[in-house]
Amino acid sequence: MDAAARWLAESQALVESWIRTDMEREEVPGGRIHEAMRYSLLAGGKRLRPLLVLAAGRYLGIRRGALRAWALAVEYLHTYSLIHDDLPAMDDDDFRRGVPTSHRVFGEALAILAGDALLTEAFLCLAREGAVEFAPERVLAAMRVLAEAAGSRGLIAGQVADLGADLHTADLGLLESIHRRKTATLITAAVAMPAVLVGETQAQERLEQFGEHFGLAFQIVDDILNVVGDPRQMGKAQGTDAARGKVTYPALIGLDESRRWVQYHRDRALQALQGHPRADALALLLEQAVERER
Repeated sequence: MDAAARWLAESQALVESWIRTDMEREEVPGGRIHEAMRYSLLAGGKRLRPLLVLAAGRYLGIRRGALRAWALAVEYLHTYSLIHDDLPAMDDDDFRRGVPTSHRVFGEALAILAGDALLTEAFLCLAREGAVEFAPERVLAAMRVLAEAAGSRGLIAGQVADLGADLHTADLGLLESIHRRKTATLITAAVAMPAVLVGETQAQERLEQFGEHFGLAFQIVDDILNVVGDPRQMGKAQGTDAARGKVTYPALIGLDESRRWVQYHRDRALQALQGHPRADALALLLEQAVERER
């Protein structure tokens, strides 16, 4: 195992311990809502987005502990989005990460509230710990990056466009716009926030380019896996996109051309990191993301 792989394995274990510690705070009362929050947070997953926060920190020379709140916040926000994405009014999925989805276990009302609570918890975590090692004005700027990524111009806008897209009239321009907002915007925020926190404007621009192409490649691979992936490895059913008539890359241009677009975005993401001595963890996360289908 090389240095980047060891670092990522250590970082993933660290993120898991942070999540468990944060969810077991003494001041957090028991009850069904916190059970539902913990259920979805602790159901597994690759922890990709918090790892991207920490890997961007490595790229910038920021120690992992200083980014604890930011890694937690992006994972809480991502988990909220998954809970809501799985709801009957959205994708109506029965399984996520190999276990029943939140609304199947707790009912729709509590699943909605658990998602709402995790979104709020993300910003509470930043308000509580995010400014420990960074200037307040930088913290506010980074929080704005995350809020804009999650809001009506980012993730939410992508979800709305996805719900309204028609396979018979959609084109690649519309689909890329959906993927850019629904998936790439939060991934881009994850890698950009550490740069904002330390005021590294040029690095921020490179990391944003990396994050955008990473996010687009990641979502196209997800589209492909919904067609050809192993449900046991994916933790959810195969073929659901086609059954719902969703607009995806395979539906519009076929599997082979979709794979070419994955390679295009992978190459563009790597170009953004070119020549940087501490880009190894970011590059490895990218390779792992695009190789999920293989």
